[in-house]
Amino acid sequence: MKFGMFMMPVNDHRRDTHTVLKEDVEIAVECDRLGFDEFWIGEHYTTLSEPVSCPFMFLANLIARTENIKLCTGVVNLPQRHPAQVAAHAALLDHLSDGRLVMGVSPGGLVSDFEMFGVTDLQVRREMASECIDTVLKLWSTHPPYDISGKYWNIRLDEHFYPDLGVGELVKPYQQPHPPLVASAMSPNSGSVHTAAIKGWGVISANFVPAATIKTHWDGFSASCKEVGRIPEPADWRVARTIFVAPDDGAAKDYAVSPDGPFAHYYGYLVELIKRAQFHAIMKASPDMPDDAVTAEYACENFIIAGSPDSVAEQILALREEIGPFGTILMTAADLQGAAHKPKLMASMELMAGDVMPKLRAALGSEAAA
Repeated sequence: MKFGMFMMPVNDHRRDTHTVLKEDVEIAVECDRLGFDEFWIGEHYTTLSEPVSCPFMFLANLIARTENIKLCTGVVNLPQRHPAQVAAHAALLDHLSDGRLVMGVSPGGLVSDFEMFGVTDLQVRREMASECIDTVLKLWSTHPPYDISGKYWNIRLDEHFYPDLGVGELVKPYQQPHPPLVASAMSPNSGSVHTAAIKGWGVISANFVPAATIKTHWDGFSASCKEVGRIPEPADWRVARTIFVAPDDGAAKDYAVSPDGPFAHYYGYLVELIKRAQFHAIMKASPDMPDDAVTAEYACENFIIAGSPDSVAEQILALREEIGPFGTILMTAADLQGAAHKPKLMASMELMAGDVMPKLRAALGSEAAA
């Protein structure tokens, strides 16, 4: 099993943006030092809580600061970008990082971004996302002259194609045929997992939905893989979960649900945002759960894995038994809030890397041997 960090980020919007961005970079660098396999960063334009408008730029800043960790977009919101920009920026980052890029993609997730870019219709966003990534793949796999016609973008380049000068050619990625592609999934029986399966991509399941929902992601992914003759591999499935590790089991669980802790802020923001977007059904434990029962307290009680290293390892193994054999577990980053929570959150990362993951790998190694 591999492990990583998923960062939206969810910072306190009242804090200084420059400071929180520095802290977000610090978390990423620490992940690399501790041996995390992957670091994921989101893309949002119009929220001070999630102030990373370009994951490519954020990850480029990490190349010289890190050595081994995979640099992952979580995710590129395709309807908000021209396909040629996505193709060129991703290829450049892939080269500069010596092939450490993993590219997560989606139709987007922030309602204020949709409004600003004029893509408020869900079906339109899905169509745009599909057309965008198909165009990106064509640009990566073919050479000019280009004449790619679509519903939302038309790319033509032949009049000023000068092969003797190298003009008109887009840079191809370092990884061939292209960096690994991953689709995000939140809803029960998400259509994203079907798309990922038939296109040869991976899947990443969100951390703010019930385990029963995540189980549908593996079930759907497996079924769709089999339809196209693909073997569903655990290595292609990443599951994000809010995880807090501390030496004492009881203290860890108390901290995880504390109204003054970082996770209460994290889920308080997400619950309120998702409710205002009329999308909070994805967080419900059952369809008949009342809307007013979807609260930060409910989320902290149900979506956080917290405890001692032994307890956290057991909970992750139990989750894997319940939902399916994911190959990568992703912690989710919370706001360090300056000095308020930094020591505990950084110590949690260290325990995850140094204690929990060896236990998981030993347990799963024994399982494979048996």
